[in-house]
Amino acid sequence: SPGAATEHFTLNFTITNLMFTPDLQTPNSRKFRSTEKIMKHYLDPLFKRSSIGSAYTGCKAMRFGSGRHRDDTTVDAVCSYKDNASLARFDREKLYQELSTMTSNATKLGHYSLDRSSLHVHG
Repeated sequence: SPGAATEHFTLNFTITNLMFTPDLQTPNSRKFRSTEKIMKHYLDPLFKRSSIGSAYTGCKAMRFGSGRHRDDTTVDAVCSYKDNASLARFDREKLYQELSTMTSNATKLGHYSLDRSSLHVHG
């Protein structure tokens, strides 16, 4: 809608079956771009089914990092939505609960396994 402000929130989680490699730290590398595209493929449908639904405008992976274990990769993404009258109020706790439910209690994102305690929504 015209005049609706774009608001941002961050999403963090750890993938336990994606081995971190140094090229994931380079935003223009083929590995970074392809992994970012896969994240978008899995995250977009979740957010479109969430309470922010039609206001959701996308997520961009900002950083992939080395997790605690050899096969872990941390994901830091910035997501955005249009703040308009049809969206009651951004409720990060509600969004966290929805994402948790849609990812099998924060354990699965597509073919990726997640560290159950790593999902965080900051807004």
